[in-house]
Amino acid sequence: MPSAKNLIVIMSDEHNPKVAGYAGHPVISTPHLDRIAASGTRFTSAYTPSPICVPARASFITGLPVHKHRAWDNAIAYDGRIPGWSHMLRDRGHRAVSIGKLHYRGHEGEDYGFTESLLAMNISNGVGDVTHLIRDPEDVRLTGAKLLEQAKAGESDYTLYDRQIAAEAQVWLRETGAKRHEKPWVLFVSMVSPHFPLTAPPEFFYRYRGQALPRPKAYDLDARPMHPYVAMYRRKSHYDAPFRTEDDLNRALSGYFGLVSFMDEQVGKIMAALDAAGLRETTRAIYTSDHGDNLGSRGLWGKATMYEESAGIPMLLSGADVPMGGVSRVPVTLCDVSATILDAVGEGDAVARYGLPGESLLRLTAAPAGDRAALSEFHTYGPDAFYMLRTERYKYVHYVGGPPQLFDLALDPEELNDLGTSNAAADIRGTLEARLRALLDPEAVDRLAKADQAAMIEQYGGEQVLRAKKPAAFTPPPAMAGH
Repeated sequence: MPSAKNLIVIMSDEHNPKVAGYAGHPVISTPHLDRIAASGTRFTSAYTPSPICVPARASFITGLPVHKHRAWDNAIAYDGRIPGWSHMLRDRGHRAVSIGKLHYRGHEGEDYGFTESLLAMNISNGVGDVTHLIRDPEDVRLTGAKLLEQAKAGESDYTLYDRQIAAEAQVWLRETGAKRHEKPWVLFVSMVSPHFPLTAPPEFFYRYRGQALPRPKAYDLDARPMHPYVAMYRRKSHYDAPFRTEDDLNRALSGYFGLVSFMDEQVGKIMAALDAAGLRETTRAIYTSDHGDNLGSRGLWGKATMYEESAGIPMLLSGADVPMGGVSRVPVTLCDVSATILDAVGEGDAVARYGLPGESLLRLTAAPAGDRAALSEFHTYGPDAFYMLRTERYKYVHYVGGPPQLFDLALDPEELNDLGTSNAAADIRGTLEARLRALLDPEAVDRLAKADQAAMIEQYGGEQVLRAKKPAAFTPPPAMAGH
């Protein structure tokens, strides 16, 4: 039984799990994340419940998979009506505080359960990106051209916002966290880096610019997989289309790597404040991200795929009852982080009481992977839904109306050999598909998502009205709203 302690959860946005020093990346500098990893356990088979911001963050707060909370895309967001771990803790007398990005609906009067919510960033104008509601594969998002254009040295609204978030977290830890509390508290610190724009502060951008950076795998045109969804997303997102030279590629990678190192510095400041406040012995820490980023692999940028770079996330846990220097290969998701938050502060019984599917990471650090599986799902961009099931060895991706993907991650950790249509792997696919169908009905969930999206399309005036709108570029931080 884990002892009840305070908990700080630090979440970044769009952090590719391979881009960290502790993960063996050959170039990136992340000394503060490396320190957390060394002091605790890292989960190497961790995944987002959905490789896009709003659904992933709704799963994090509710502990439910996407098909249960029904925040399907970046226009249908969490509204607080389903209880989250924050509500559960507040009702039991704990302090549950958020600082930074939430990406919930943000309408006046909605209750997200936090006892305090500082510098909160929710979806733009309470509406979000309504163009996500239209599932047209031919609707190319030309805003992708900005990815390369904005890859440079400097400050963006997001880096300035992250500096504010880190500063507020330091103040809270020293002035509020250090006080005596009747029950353990939870502090959720949520930054935006390394989410694009790929504008990194100069001291971090130039740490990588011009270096011989590792080239994204399968980046050459003849090496890119042509699975129907992958090819469609590459065309629709338009991210890679403006790239012309190796220098373009270097500039984009330098921006992303620079933002990862910038984010790592903010994590270091927060953890230093935890130490200075005398809270290290009474506080556990979790570091994770809402989803990853393809980062040029296979000619893809952004998220929206089930490849490791996109659906995989970093997952670090340190503190009391956590093995130091541990590595767990148990498949986990952000739904398990929700269960961990409750368990860490002494309210583990709430997991069963509220019917949450997750399991506390504190109880998985030394457990074998066994028969556990991680689920992720996606209901945006393409004409139909797709779902990922990750077991200890295999990753199965089921596409409604399309051919599946299958990867043997024990033999093919870089996912270069798709067994999705291999006759030799038919039995494995059949077993994994049956296991997925035991969790949900892929076609029925797809219909439900589309019905919810169709209803919202009508709410906003119909499809033609939405087609005339430009896709949202970036959600403005709270201090920048209205600028």
